[in-house]
Amino acid sequence: MSEKTAEGKLAELLDVMARLRSENGCPWDKEQTHVSLKPCLLEETYELLEALDDGDPNKLKEELGDVLLQVIFHSQIASEEGRFTAQDVISQLTEKLIRRHPYVFAGEPLPDDAASVLKQRMQIKTSERKNGESKSALGNVPRAMPALARAQSITRRASHFGFDWADIGPVWKKVEEEIDELKNAARSGDKARTGEELGDLLFSIVNLARFLDVEAEDVLAQTIDRFARRFRYIEAQLQKHNKSFEQSSLEELDLLWEEAKKLELKGTLST
Repeated sequence: MSEKTAEGKLAELLDVMARLRSENGCPWDKEQTHVSLKPCLLEETYELLEALDDGDPNKLKEELGDVLLQVIFHSQIASEEGRFTAQDVISQLTEKLIRRHPYVFAGEPLPDDAASVLKQRMQIKTSERKNGESKSALGNVPRAMPALARAQSITRRASHFGFDWADIGPVWKKVEEEIDELKNAARSGDKARTGEELGDLLFSIVNLARFLDVEAEDVLAQTIDRFARRFRYIEAQLQKHNKSFEQSSLEELDLLWEEAKKLELKGTLST
């Protein structure tokens, strides 16, 4: 038997999903709606991000399939409601890719670099918006995104349109300025003002991350993981010596923290 083509595999997947949703299909699958599937889509997306970080190709392949399942699932529900089909989703995506890459498909001059590509793409996306939709280049950054990632996406988009510093120097100054303003607000005892200034400082640090070419969301996640590993080491050492946190001084805990850091540098700190 010859191996199925990509088109054949996709058709088979669509048929499987339709069968799962049919009268004699899976009771759980039949009950799902666009709304009930939202947590599944979110969870599968985060699992995919984790697989990307792990670098395991088999895990990545599996998680890509799980995210694709969510696309097919939602498309099947929409098809049953007479709204659109999976083929419509694919066709619209194909048209969008062609439209947003005129230098590949329409013979236009090739942009000079990746930054020029992104700037042109943002301009095309803004021009695509329908009547009534925001024409702002920032208008469609999802509010549901994690705040650090959303901040970096917004500042990156603004940068494509020239609203940015020319180099990193003023960014460092802005961070220092925001730290001073936060200190003044904290001294005032005004919690609302303090919160506002803390938000400004976080936003300026995200801008700094962009200039340093690092993803603020990713590096903070890595820092959290490091903290958790080191903290678990402290817990294990205290348990080993039948001690609790309450029975330990801050100096003792700091020593254990430094031990954990050294083990981590050697690659021998367990996760």
